[in-house]
Amino acid sequence: MKIRKLTPENFGKAYALLRQAFPRSTYERQLVEKFHKNGRGVHEWVCIHSNTVIGYIAFSKAYNGSDICGLHLGPMAVKSDFQKQGVGSELLCFALRQPEIKDKTIFVLGEPNFYKKFGFELCAAPICPFDKNNTHFLGIRNNSNNQFTVGYESEFYK
Repeated sequence: MKIRKLTPENFGKAYALLRQAFPRSTYERQLVEKFHKNGRGVHEWVCIHSNTVIGYIAFSKAYNGSDICGLHLGPMAVKSDFQKQGVGSELLCFALRQPEIKDKTIFVLGEPNFYKKFGFELCAAPICPFDKNNTHFLGIRNNSNNQFTVGYESEFYK
């Protein structure tokens, strides 16, 4: 099992993984396809096992108005055959250590019990536009006490 930056030759494999990991939704795959089509500076890694992409993680910019205030984690996916085997945890730990990620505030909209294991805490501020009560909106290295609605890249809204 190897973790490496996502490269164009593996885009199709990453899209296939997102289709398989989110069978009831096309949103995640379409989001990543739009990132690639629009040339967004998204940080992405894949976990490869026997030439198959079994894990994917992405980070995009988070905004306070027009100012960048951190990064959003997501989507993250693990092939169903490899879930509950630590692949997602290893991929997340790896990504959080990377130079382009390790000193940044990271936000995630996800399952609190999973992300708290990695140091994420529920956010009191900022407010997530997709989770008005912030019941599933967490952050790590979040020093913001300012109340604002955190912004996402435009691809999230389309």
